[in-house]
Amino acid sequence: MSLFGFLRHKFENKNSGRVGGGYAFLFGGTSAGKFVNEMTAMQSAGVYACVRILAEAVASLPLHVYERGTDKRKTLTVRYDHPLYRLLHDEPNEEMTSFVFRETLMSHLLLWGNAYAQIVRDGRGFPAALYPLLPNKITVERTGAGKLIYAYQGDGETVKYNRDNILHIPGLGFDGLIGYSPIAMAKNAIGLNLAMEEYGSRFFSNGARPGGVLEHPGFIKDIQRVKDSWNAAYQGSENAGKIAVLEEGMKYHAVGIAPEEAQFLETRKFQLNEIARIFRVPPHMVGDLEKSTFSNIEHQSLEFVKYTLDPWIVRWEMSLRRVLLMPGEKDGVVIKFNLDGLLRGDYETRMKGYATGIQNGIFSVNDVRKLEDMDLLSDEEGGNLHFVNGNVVRLNDAGAAYRKE
Repeated sequence: MSLFGFLRHKFENKNSGRVGGGYAFLFGGTSAGKFVNEMTAMQSAGVYACVRILAEAVASLPLHVYERGTDKRKTLTVRYDHPLYRLLHDEPNEEMTSFVFRETLMSHLLLWGNAYAQIVRDGRGFPAALYPLLPNKITVERTGAGKLIYAYQGDGETVKYNRDNILHIPGLGFDGLIGYSPIAMAKNAIGLNLAMEEYGSRFFSNGARPGGVLEHPGFIKDIQRVKDSWNAAYQGSENAGKIAVLEEGMKYHAVGIAPEEAQFLETRKFQLNEIARIFRVPPHMVGDLEKSTFSNIEHQSLEFVKYTLDPWIVRWEMSLRRVLLMPGEKDGVVIKFNLDGLLRGDYETRMKGYATGIQNGIFSVNDVRKLEDMDLLSDEEGGNLHFVNGNVVRLNDAGAAYRKE
């Protein structure tokens, strides 16, 4: 049976259990000879950097609970008194902050393709606490009645939860229920990166410096002794720069670096971009500034928010609303991240935009001060007034003052 046939067979078998981190057969050895799973992948500097960037970005964003207004614009008002506000904004449980909780779940989502959290509810059914669960210990099962059951394999026992008691944020998948691990799907690229890092480490740890060939004019009785003596004195990065002393007429011939070793750094840079491409992280955010300039790096950062971060945010928001909100409040209550801070431009650009908005009656002074987290002005100070530039008039009114005179 082909791989795609096997995948189709797995999808059509609805009663089969599915591991939270994706299908296990996708992991394992790679073409580069390195074993890749979630933990070994984090030993790659590129994977670690991408996971950390995305996890910390999601964890640092303000997360609020809003209520939709009854007006036509459906104005959103923060609901500080809502039971979910404290869980999502401050402390999801008594052991961790909201930042740590979201950072943990986002790292699970990036490595295993799924993020799970246990929902502890009070007597009224409202969520009272959220605890993250390791994706590799969860199996998703479908009962004969078609309901989803989440089985968590703990210390010697298996606990089963229904879908109302599990917060599940799935990544990209083929069946809409379970996400696939990005690490598993890109294991060959990550395995090549791990192999190159190991090769580079061995190259610098085992390479004799000075390096080359020792030529003796006569016959050497104990070759091994000469090799051991030379390696003990000059092998390894800690002996780099030492002056070599040659005896018995020996000559040293330096050997240049082979072409494949000279291209080693270029290949490593390409693999770093390859990993950044997997997670859709701009290269400049993982330390590759080759194609970044002062004029375009701001636009690259805005593209990161729009094309990389925003899809993850939508996954989070929809999953939180689906399982945390009570059925009767889903139409009026919204759980939403605030991306305004990341979408703002530099200071000069913001000030020019604010000035244009105030002069054309779009913003009041207090509207701008809210966006900049500044204290508001009172009505006596004109903080809520709207102004328009007096030099701008309608075309029909042009010259009206002169006609009147």
